[in-house]
Amino acid sequence: MQEILVVVDMQNDFIDMALGTAEAVSIVPNVERLVKSFSGKVIFTKDTHEKGYLQTQEGKKLPVEHCIRGTKGWEINDRLLPYATDVIEKPTFGSYELVARMLEENQINPISEITLVGLCTDICVISNAMLLKAALLDTEIVVDASACAGVTPSSHKNALEAMKMCQINIV
Repeated sequence: MQEILVVVDMQNDFIDMALGTAEAVSIVPNVERLVKSFSGKVIFTKDTHEKGYLQTQEGKKLPVEHCIRGTKGWEINDRLLPYATDVIEKPTFGSYELVARMLEENQINPISEITLVGLCTDICVISNAMLLKAALLDTEIVVDASACAGVTPSSHKNALEAMKMCQINIV
């Protein structure tokens, strides 16, 4: 049995640039500590948009250019970059590629637990946690709240409560 850590969108635009918050800045040391001490496989996701983002459906609903491929904001935070050797780019909140990889991994070596950390709790963390929970019925899905931040503190808390109701373990 194996354990996997998924580090969701720890990119500059979400930490201290276009959509950054003080809460996002504050979790970087916690994420770094978890990544450094984790003995299993670590996978990073990377929110990735192209030029013309503002013309997309997401761009119309969130009209703030962010994580545009090739920009500084798109890059994974410098403190975490040395650990980002396995990265899945994703064009939207949840990643079907992540789910497909986890299903494949589970066939080869069963996954006992997948822990998610990162940004934003109320958008991409919850989306990926829910996709993984639906796809891997007998795998424990865990979210480490101390290494996550939401768009706001209240939306972070609401997302944690919603995930808890869906049998995702919040630690």
